[in-house]
Amino acid sequence: MELIGFLIAFPLVIAVLLLFVRSDAARKYLVTIPAVIIGCASIALYVMYGSQGGSYFIFSSSIVDIICVIVSIAIGAVILIYGFKYKRILPIVLGALQLVASLIFDFAIGHKIDVSQGLYVDGLSLLMVLIIGIVGSGICVYALGYMRDFQEHEPDGAPDRRPIFFALMFLFLSAMYVIVLSNNMSWMFAGWEITTLCSFLLIGYTKTEEAINNAFRQINMNLLGGIAFLIALYVCSISFDTLSFKDFLEIGSSRPNIVILPVIALAIAGITKAAQMPFHTWLLGAMVAPTPTSALLHSSTMVKAGVFLLVKLAPIFVVCPIASALVILVGGFTFMFCSFMAISQTNAKRVLAYSTIANLGLITACAGVGTPEAVWAAMLLILFHAIAKSLLFLCVGTAEHHIGSRDIEDMDQLFQRMPKLSRFMMLGIMCMFIAPFGMLIAKWGALVALIDMHQGVLLILLAFGSAATFMFWAKWLGKLAGIAGTRENIEGNVSASEWASIGLMAALIALCCICLPLISIFMVDPYIISSYSNAGVAGGMVSSAFDGTVDADDLWLASIACVFAFIVMFAGLGRTKTKQVGVYLAGVSADNANRVFRDSMSGETMATSRNWYMTEAFNEDRLSWLGTIVCGILEVGFFIVGCVTLGIF
Repeated sequence: MELIGFLIAFPLVIAVLLLFVRSDAARKYLVTIPAVIIGCASIALYVMYGSQGGSYFIFSSSIVDIICVIVSIAIGAVILIYGFKYKRILPIVLGALQLVASLIFDFAIGHKIDVSQGLYVDGLSLLMVLIIGIVGSGICVYALGYMRDFQEHEPDGAPDRRPIFFALMFLFLSAMYVIVLSNNMSWMFAGWEITTLCSFLLIGYTKTEEAINNAFRQINMNLLGGIAFLIALYVCSISFDTLSFKDFLEIGSSRPNIVILPVIALAIAGITKAAQMPFHTWLLGAMVAPTPTSALLHSSTMVKAGVFLLVKLAPIFVVCPIASALVILVGGFTFMFCSFMAISQTNAKRVLAYSTIANLGLITACAGVGTPEAVWAAMLLILFHAIAKSLLFLCVGTAEHHIGSRDIEDMDQLFQRMPKLSRFMMLGIMCMFIAPFGMLIAKWGALVALIDMHQGVLLILLAFGSAATFMFWAKWLGKLAGIAGTRENIEGNVSASEWASIGLMAALIALCCICLPLISIFMVDPYIISSYSNAGVAGGMVSSAFDGTVDADDLWLASIACVFAFIVMFAGLGRTKTKQVGVYLAGVSADNANRVFRDSMSGETMATSRNWYMTEAFNEDRLSWLGTIVCGILEVGFFIVGCVTLGIF
């Protein structure tokens, strides 16, 4: 339990210290050393408890309860201050509503309920701890070099707000640990709202009009999710006299009819945080923030908190058809629509954003199915998506600083200009959609789980969405690998912190793909067995013999194939004595450097290759509105159903 307290408190202390550090040299040590410590502590926590199905710790503190009240007041105050400053009515109304509802809950209801087992660890929370501690900390280290370059590109006289930026990054890590390690739902809610506020401040970091608008879009949508979370807290306290997530899962799994409203409310909170339709636009708006913010929100923290909550609720979904249908349909439609919209994007960050939302939709749908096989797939999707997407965001951010563009069509010479970075970027892309890498194995597991449950509608959505996924990733991969060009290498001035973080993410991809069978056996399977075998939880629907959805022999074959794939990709990296030949232009060359040749009519033609984005067929605005309407109707309709079951209407 002391290690859990350390993981929560230590990043918070570092965040406070970073507020007062303005020297680059001092900041380098105050970010790098704590990041290593946080990563090692996360690994240590897994080593201590990874072999156990789940451990709950006796910890109930009135001091922590008081801190949560102070946090609620502080968050509400900040939101109201910014709302009045920028004259935004909706965040003022929503912020005031949440603040009043939180205070009423804390003083009138919540303080009467004692949760003796306030902290816990299990397989899913430990998986999240590793993602937060290693991937999240790695992104913080990457930000050192990136933000130095970012500040240099700011106009002369612009204030240096990096102390606030790094403080928010570490505060984010602390809040995420609170979410994934708290059995007390009131404490979890406090961490939940801290991530909402941190995201708001990070997205609006540049203080441009676009950044401010997108930051308020995020806060508006996530305040709605926070209010839904509060509704669940009210119902759990009044109807069940508990704020223990463990007790709530046991009640819901054995008597699902009485928890329909709080489960739907928590599902809507998770859907909002995971940027599922109709709330997806806040995550797209986060693209205006510096790349480390995008990477942190999209891979290891903000959105993962949403799917973490949904996967935790899976044992209830499997026996509660109403709540299950909501989560399955919203996740399935989001996966398909956002995969379609990614096809029409040339901006690399928007491709990554739509891909993130789509993959979160697949994880959401798996959580909604709720079977052990679907949860197996969801947990692996969470892991591989976190690592691969963080690698891709970091690569795109570095490439943008050096080629001056994040457009995919400007990357057709990247393999020559930044050969090492290009290989890392290609590795991240291949991990997202090509066998034998882990993401495709997890998607195959999801497909098997859906077939076993006869989820016909979701299978159709998955089939069309997966086809679109293949198309937009293949276009980007072909652009990186298929065009020869200049031999000028411009990656020599990439900062050491950027290379260290990018190399860490690439190494994690390799390690996780090669060790996939071991991850399944020692991390994922124990969580599923403990979650579904306990008395009263989903009727004990899985035995201790559960070994995943995909045969273990197939996982080992994929592992071996990954070894050969990594050797082929990186074995020749760094060789200097390679033969250099001119570009073959299928004719008489006029200008090799610019790929211009003399054609059969004695004219000069430039050899170019451009992708087909099908903007008319996959119109972003049209598909976005369609998905928003469909998913919005589903969420409002199912929430009304939940209220009816509780007798509110």
